[in-house]
Amino acid sequence: MLDCLGYNLLNKIIYIMGVSGCGKTTIGTLLSKQTGYPFYDGDQFHSLSNIDKMAMGIPLNDNDRIPWLNSIKEFAEKKVVDSSIIIACSALKQPYRDILSNIPFANCQFVLLQGAEALLLERLQKRVGHFMQANLLTSQLNILEIPSNALVIDIDQAPSKIVEQIIEELPITLSMQEFGLIGLGVMGKSLSRNFANNGFKLSLYNRYVKGKEEKVAELFVAEFPELENAKAFEDLTEFIQSLSLPRKIMLMVHAGEATDDIIEQLIPLLDKGDVLIDGGNTHYLDTEKRLARLSNLGIHFIGAGVSGGEEGALRGPSIMPGGSLEGYLLIQPFFEKIAAINNNGINCCKYIGEAGAGHFVKMVHNGIEYAEMQLLAELIQFLKVSGGFTNDLIALLLQPFLQTNKSSYLLEITIQILQKKREGQYLVDQILDNAGNKGTGSWTTIEAAKWGVPIPTLTAALNARFISSMWEERRQAAATMLTTTQKQPIDINEVMEAYQLCRIINHHQGFQLIEFVSKQQGWNINLPSLAEVWTAGCIIRSKLMEELKVLLSDSSNLLLHPSIVQQCNGAVDSLKQMLAIALATDLPMDCFSASAQYLFAYKQAESGASLIQAQRDFFGAHTYQLKEDPKGPFYHTNWQET
Repeated sequence: MLDCLGYNLLNKIIYIMGVSGCGKTTIGTLLSKQTGYPFYDGDQFHSLSNIDKMAMGIPLNDNDRIPWLNSIKEFAEKKVVDSSIIIACSALKQPYRDILSNIPFANCQFVLLQGAEALLLERLQKRVGHFMQANLLTSQLNILEIPSNALVIDIDQAPSKIVEQIIEELPITLSMQEFGLIGLGVMGKSLSRNFANNGFKLSLYNRYVKGKEEKVAELFVAEFPELENAKAFEDLTEFIQSLSLPRKIMLMVHAGEATDDIIEQLIPLLDKGDVLIDGGNTHYLDTEKRLARLSNLGIHFIGAGVSGGEEGALRGPSIMPGGSLEGYLLIQPFFEKIAAINNNGINCCKYIGEAGAGHFVKMVHNGIEYAEMQLLAELIQFLKVSGGFTNDLIALLLQPFLQTNKSSYLLEITIQILQKKREGQYLVDQILDNAGNKGTGSWTTIEAAKWGVPIPTLTAALNARFISSMWEERRQAAATMLTTTQKQPIDINEVMEAYQLCRIINHHQGFQLIEFVSKQQGWNINLPSLAEVWTAGCIIRSKLMEELKVLLSDSSNLLLHPSIVQQCNGAVDSLKQMLAIALATDLPMDCFSASAQYLFAYKQAESGASLIQAQRDFFGAHTYQLKEDPKGPFYHTNWQET
């Protein structure tokens, strides 16, 4: 069976053959290191009687060799099922080779190592601790039958050159790699090292741009010992040809046009059944378009959200794959091996759902992340401005909460950030207060508005970043407008209760958005399973997420869960008090305020929306329904009629 490039797809048995002293073990060992195929020495299958005869300088006959050869053949039959293998065996006569190669489901190939008798004898005389006596060399040479279908190599050259020649001249898939990765930016490099550390043979590709991006993959492979078995490429065709079928290729390039460009380059080089994985921060609708196109070509496409940053990608990220289920099953062993493991020993990689489900939940993850970061920024600013606390004091006050249900990765790194100094001054206070964003937060807000799902806490975090970018105007305003700066007494425990309440509301909004869109799209996303994916590896991992995984198993509506209702009722006064202090000191609390307003609106049985519906009906005849029959008919009133 041949693939499109003419490679035989059967697993191989490469027999390194020849008389004693030709270097079968040395070459087999080196070839194994180059290819990754296991090496076995045929001498280990000799019976004790065979070993005793050779140790006494008595040549073996066919009655001695046939059982030995059958033992090697039976062993090879079992091992070659899993992978190609290399075996050192003298295999001096054609009938011997017929026994060894009688394995129909394997591609058996022989490499004869041949040398002058004087060189062979010299090697044998120097060899120590081997049962094969030098005086048996002549008997072996006398019965050696040169095979007509073997690769014959002169041993009078360096072993590395011999191995090089074997790899170059045998038409086999020895150099085929298991997994390919395109794009060696920060995340691509970390993921590559993660794959390599977990034992996978990689092909790595990075584009060539003269004077800017040259030998990126080659230099990267040379830098890290764990990439010893990885192969580096700047030529896309060579990269593709290095991969075993079906090919599994992960794209770690910029979202949008760059991803489309590389896919267009790949399509002519790929075969049906290959798997492409987009691991970037891609909009889920782009993923769905690419999925539809590639499916028509018989290529599996996976949109995989990957969270954890540079360190997470290296040590174990949270992975959210969606798209082709058949394609996912082909890459599942790879992703599950590199993913984070949570405190319960559960792997943080789960198939999310069809189409763009994986990238959609990663988008919402980032929206939640925006709000989690903004809540901490507001918390720290509140303690500094309203409480007059120093960075060191804040870090000291927050440290104990890492041992409570308020602990999170973001809280942990915030404490570290607060204490970092540069030239004797706190570094965080020297950083320009202009927060960047890469689009996923905006996408989350846009999608929520499109589907009509309220996420004010997440949206407030996005708006806060936009306002931060107006830093020049803010400084002008601060110089001319009056601001109240009176310090207030602060209770850190009450502040943290308010903070935790807002975090719950933030997560509730995110999961509500995911559930709603999942139902509309028919993705059937399992919220408890998704929460578990987010318990380790990702940026929003926390004790709260571990709790939410359990609560979501009871109800998808977190704010109506009895334990959450109890927390809300117990913490709402702390939130009110915190906001009152902030208001009195002119301190913006975007996410705290948005969370409070959402909670107040959520638990308001009677809202002001009745007036809005009346207004809409007044000027636009949009109709309304009655409270006494909320699912009943729609009415219109002539409001100007007396």
